[in-house]
Amino acid sequence: MAPPWHVLALLAALVLLAHALALGTAPINFGPTPAPSTQTVPVMLTRSLSLSPPPPAPTKSTPAPAVTQPPAQVAPNPPPTKPLAAAQKTPAPTQEAPSDPAPEVADNGPQQSSADQFSRLEQGSGPEEVPMPQATPKTPSGKPDQQPVGAITLPASEDMGYEVTGNVKGLSYHAKGELHWRHNASSYQTQMTVSTLLLGSRGMSSQGQLGPEGLAPTRFLDQARSEVAAHFEPDKGQISFSANTPSVPWIKGAQDRASVLIQLGSMLAGNPAAFPIGSSISVYTVGPRDAETWTFLVEGRETLNLPFGPLATIKLSRQLRSEHDKKLEIWYAPSLGYLPVRNKISEDNGDFVDQQLSTLSRP
Repeated sequence: MAPPWHVLALLAALVLLAHALALGTAPINFGPTPAPSTQTVPVMLTRSLSLSPPPPAPTKSTPAPAVTQPPAQVAPNPPPTKPLAAAQKTPAPTQEAPSDPAPEVADNGPQQSSADQFSRLEQGSGPEEVPMPQATPKTPSGKPDQQPVGAITLPASEDMGYEVTGNVKGLSYHAKGELHWRHNASSYQTQMTVSTLLLGSRGMSSQGQLGPEGLAPTRFLDQARSEVAAHFEPDKGQISFSANTPSVPWIKGAQDRASVLIQLGSMLAGNPAAFPIGSSISVYTVGPRDAETWTFLVEGRETLNLPFGPLATIKLSRQLRSEHDKKLEIWYAPSLGYLPVRNKISEDNGDFVDQQLSTLSRP
């Protein structure tokens, strides 16, 4: 027999009430209990930052952020940041291109004529004789050097004539030369001139004082197409040039290219035994634009057959500093007071000028 309907209704109501109670309490007890966010998030964030690559190095415009985490939460031995920052601030060194040397100034002057070549040959020095514009001031060739001067015996005043032969750029020529030598007890003057109708003339002269060192020039003059002078200024310790080239030091015993011919002979005459064969004589010699030490070798004795006649001589030759220097040979005659009776200037290209004594007279 089926239960009465009111019993079934009561059971159904109880079941519905039980379901309602179950559904009302389900959100509290459903699933696993989640961990509180306030306990775990900071630790996970701290460990995540410590394991990530180090932050970029700070630049000058943006400083690196300061670390705010507690020391206990930072991973041990963090990568250093200062060396990286220094490396980024300092660029890698690059090789700088070497500075270009001072440019050489080309000589754009006019082509030299035969007369110019003749004048250049007569100067008796190396290629530096031709004035060249320079990026830096020119200095004397080598340290000034001067042979100590002992006894000096000056030759008597004379007028000397020379027969001159030469060759310039394959052109042979004949010319006349003169050397005028004058002196008194305190001063001197000497002048040498070579002239030819074809190539023109050239002259060099020197004047100055006489003293224990022999000739002491005060002015040297070089005459070709124009005049160029060198001025000896011992009170200023220098030698200056009218060509506006840099001045050079003055030293005691310095000579010029005209006076050196007489000075060498006077040194030989003063004490011949002091200059045996094979010895050398150094003289600081001034030209129209610069100065350098000329060193002469005493080569030996020769008898020359000159236009003047046969003469016993002693030969000196200038020692070359380079293959481009001109060769200068001088022959002195003891019987004529060691006056220069022959001198020859030669270049490596075959050009030369040779002066040989032809006449001699007292003024």
